[in-house]
Amino acid sequence: GTKKKTACPGLGLFYTVLSAFLFSVASLFLKKIEDVHSVEVSAFRCVFQMAFVLPGLIYYKTGFLGPKGKRIFLFFRGFLGSSAMILLYYAFQVMPLADATVITFSSPVFTSLLAWIFLKEKYSIWDLLFTLFAITGVVLIARPPFLFGSNVTGIEGSYTDHLKGTIAAITSTVSAASTFVILRKVGKSVHYFLSIWYYAVIGLIGCVIALFVLNEWRLPYCGKDRVLLILIGLLGLGGQIFLTKALQIEKAGPVAIMKTMDVVFAFILQILFLNHLPPWWTVGGALCVVASSSGTAIRKWRQSLKKAKQNEI
Repeated sequence: GTKKKTACPGLGLFYTVLSAFLFSVASLFLKKIEDVHSVEVSAFRCVFQMAFVLPGLIYYKTGFLGPKGKRIFLFFRGFLGSSAMILLYYAFQVMPLADATVITFSSPVFTSLLAWIFLKEKYSIWDLLFTLFAITGVVLIARPPFLFGSNVTGIEGSYTDHLKGTIAAITSTVSAASTFVILRKVGKSVHYFLSIWYYAVIGLIGCVIALFVLNEWRLPYCGKDRVLLILIGLLGLGGQIFLTKALQIEKAGPVAIMKTMDVVFAFILQILFLNHLPPWWTVGGALCVVASSSGTAIRKWRQSLKKAKQNEI
């Protein structure tokens, strides 16, 4: 018989690192853009995703709606994913790059909680401990005045904007965790191009409505900002494709562990290109969140390996 083609070892992890780098550079470019609302940036990214995914849909003959039984999941994947993108872009604009990245990195902890609720996966005392670690890390980054006093240092702009950015980042994290659960529910039954298509279409519709309500639509005056908008769209598309591919060919545990590179890239880019050295509170919060998310990922990974061995027996 014919031999089944085997996947390249570590390819999914390489995709994850590449995705983290592309997302980090896109976030850096977002910080460099002036006088453009985060919703408008999100709309441009959705347009680019639609333009580049459309040929793929036609080539693979996936259709534009997907299987009937999966359309509701694709809709919520698109709605929650695009909401997470808009909120994250807002957080990047009003707070330090590393702070926002670290908060969103707590996504695996919320994924475990939502998987317990909706997918009936086990949620143990270890998962609760990791959740508390993640919350501690977020508190260290947010540094609420009732715990740290009124003189909060190491933030960009006013503390009000920092707090708004923190809330937006946390909401974005929960939304992103929901999309992880939906992707795990759908699995490989839906082509990843179709998943990104829903993400882009629903996101664009939501962005257009929000821009009309906020009356924030305007083209950038500076040519540099227009180039950065194009690059953000391209980098965001690439990061989304590589992350989706990684989740389809690699277990969620190793992918979540490798996504620690998001935090590493964020700290490096913030120091090198934004001349903003993170305070020790952010470093401590990052360690808590990374330990929490990595612990969650390792535990889930070991559980899946144990279950696979039991099934073989």
